[in-house]
Amino acid sequence: MIGFMASINLSTRMPKSATAYDIPVTSDALDQLSPDHRRSADLGGFEGKLGQTLVLAGSADEPIRVLVGLGPRDELNQESLRAAAAAYVRSVGGHQAVACTLAEAPGPMTPAEAVGAVAEGLGLASYAYRPLKTDKPPKLKKATIVASGPGVRAAFNQAQAIVRAVMLARDLVNEPGGTMTPVAFAAKAKEVAKESGLKIQVWDEKRIAREKLGGVLAVNQGSTHPPRFIRLDYVPAGRSQAKVALVGKGITFDSGGLSIKTSSGMMTMKVDMTGGAVVLGVMTTLAALKVKVSVSAYIPLTDNMINGDAFRPGDVFRARNGKTVEVLNTDAEGRLVLADALSLAAESKPDVMIDIATLTGSVSAALGTKIAGILGTSDELVRRLEDAAALTGEKVWRLPLPEEYRKQLDSNIADLKNIGNGPYGGALVAGLFLKEFVAEVPWVHIDLGLSAEADAEDGVITKGGTARGVRLLAQVMRDW
Repeated sequence: MIGFMASINLSTRMPKSATAYDIPVTSDALDQLSPDHRRSADLGGFEGKLGQTLVLAGSADEPIRVLVGLGPRDELNQESLRAAAAAYVRSVGGHQAVACTLAEAPGPMTPAEAVGAVAEGLGLASYAYRPLKTDKPPKLKKATIVASGPGVRAAFNQAQAIVRAVMLARDLVNEPGGTMTPVAFAAKAKEVAKESGLKIQVWDEKRIAREKLGGVLAVNQGSTHPPRFIRLDYVPAGRSQAKVALVGKGITFDSGGLSIKTSSGMMTMKVDMTGGAVVLGVMTTLAALKVKVSVSAYIPLTDNMINGDAFRPGDVFRARNGKTVEVLNTDAEGRLVLADALSLAAESKPDVMIDIATLTGSVSAALGTKIAGILGTSDELVRRLEDAAALTGEKVWRLPLPEEYRKQLDSNIADLKNIGNGPYGGALVAGLFLKEFVAEVPWVHIDLGLSAEADAEDGVITKGGTARGVRLLAQVMRDW
């Protein structure tokens, strides 16, 4: 199953097939509009605000014109161009082919940077997951970016690789958990690994047991679907500048297990494998982005279900690194599979590790649904993520790892337990739990929380799975 996305093209000329084109307008340049445009803009209340659009009436034999607001000229950047492109593509959804000149808008960006941002905005905002719908797909089939300048073709191609990666991750997240099983996810990973030139290993339940991934096996006890564990490797051309490990949580559906969720809390739990989908998406971009670091990805896959032998509150398992864990809440299962994956990744002695997961709801209680929390042991790695967030618009906020909270994980019968003592600080305690499995490797954890799904369109975000983190991590890798 795949979602729908308009085909994005690059040209130095306005295509004859386009039935609509844009007129980029900054909020401080309204007086530069033609008298005809100004009259229409006044009537429509158009002020050039970022993301504001106004469709102007056109003649029968000419394309329609769409005023697209960019906000103040001195605040124009790549993220605002993405937002403007997203607003434009939604305003012309009734057309089959449109043209876009936003990349030539005034601003401090190079032509290549502008083209990359516009290509991302057009592609991501036109995405829709439609394979299960019986009505007609969106009418818009093609959007052409009109631009020229040094490096624009390379920037366009790289943006296309990122858009395809986000689309892949959104598709995986949006497909129902009953069909996007660990086996189905692994099959898709094999397919895209071959296309992207990645080395891949897929471990079945027997290999998982031999590798002593006790957390994965414990969570999988209640399921009729066998678990899988994916290892992907990217090796750059030439000398590698660093060795990076990426770990993504892959809970393909989370019922909560015996610590069962409410019915409303369970409705969106197909998104609990967003971390794994994001990591797979990122890996597909590395060759196209000419990334100069070696990257290994680790994706543990299982659902968290209930049957007669599901793991119970009070059960104890042994993780890959030998530590024993008392499970007091089976709905805190993501950290259990990540414990094994982080332990395994740490054994390869990477220079840094990053894991990404829909780990807690409490991170969204603090940061809302548009900002991910980051916690970790490496100030330099945190800075890299913050710099990438500023460029991509995928916002992050650093949270602490307070050692005084670590005692909450002390267990009476095992090395540690999987939850803290109360309802507060859950994201921080979860981060401290993960820290027990990273050895001495510099590490950062990204907690997506509720930002993994959206119930409304917002800039480049569409309804459903957001795949938040693909562009962020791809930017970190390309900037290394």
